[in-house]
Amino acid sequence: MQQIESVKEFGGFLNRYTHQSAVNNCEMTFSVYLPPQAETGPVPALYFLSGLTCTDDNARTKAGAQRYAAEHGIAIVFPDTSPRGDDIADEPERYDLGKGAGFYVNATQAPYSPNYHMYDYVTQELPALLEAELPLMAGVKSVTGHSMGGHGALICALKNPDAYRSVSAFAPICNPVNCGWGKGCFGAYLGDDESTWAEYDATELVKSGARVENILIDSGLADEFYDEGQLLPENLKAACETAGQPLELRLQDGYDHSYHFISTFIGEHIAYHAEAMKAA
Repeated sequence: MQQIESVKEFGGFLNRYTHQSAVNNCEMTFSVYLPPQAETGPVPALYFLSGLTCTDDNARTKAGAQRYAAEHGIAIVFPDTSPRGDDIADEPERYDLGKGAGFYVNATQAPYSPNYHMYDYVTQELPALLEAELPLMAGVKSVTGHSMGGHGALICALKNPDAYRSVSAFAPICNPVNCGWGKGCFGAYLGDDESTWAEYDATELVKSGARVENILIDSGLADEFYDEGQLLPENLKAACETAGQPLELRLQDGYDHSYHFISTFIGEHIAYHAEAMKAA
């Protein structure tokens, strides 16, 4: 783990690192905001999983999370969205498959299976590394994300309810087995057997009995991808209502899919997670 950048913000430091990932078999880059409270002792961590085409850089520069993280005394971890490198399988003519589109699954199909293990990366390898190397509280973490990363946040929490103190999402892909983005990536990464796709789908996980204490979702009603049927929050809402899974789904009038939307509500999400991690 090598630090390659450090910028002071709101009394803390936004640091960027590289390391050799064992699960992705390549060098990965990520960023961590350490609030000023980290100088005197370990702090909780909120993982922010980004969306299609993003790296670790998008959210750390556009979401406005660091101001609120400093106020609440929590770290923000910004992983990348896929493996990277010249030898990594990719579909350069597509933005929704390959590099920048890891979809937070463990790929089982060639040519992606040697490197595309983003689920294991964000749930196991990266937290273990950071808790060993940085002033983060062991096992005290929450997860949020945007779009593809919102999907990632939901499945990480639903599949590991004891590992995360809380979960939220911005405009998440809620039912990928039934949308174009999900079908395209799941078919390539996981194969033609659609029964294997359900373990990476928040709606299907809730239907099968997965539970967390609560889910907070904000999604914009002026979001073009909401209109195109890529996000399908209503499907998750129906599954949660049937299963008795608490869900606060806030459909925000006039907001789109951009970081303007995320930055509007990021403070509320960070407060939500800070409270959960403080109370745990």
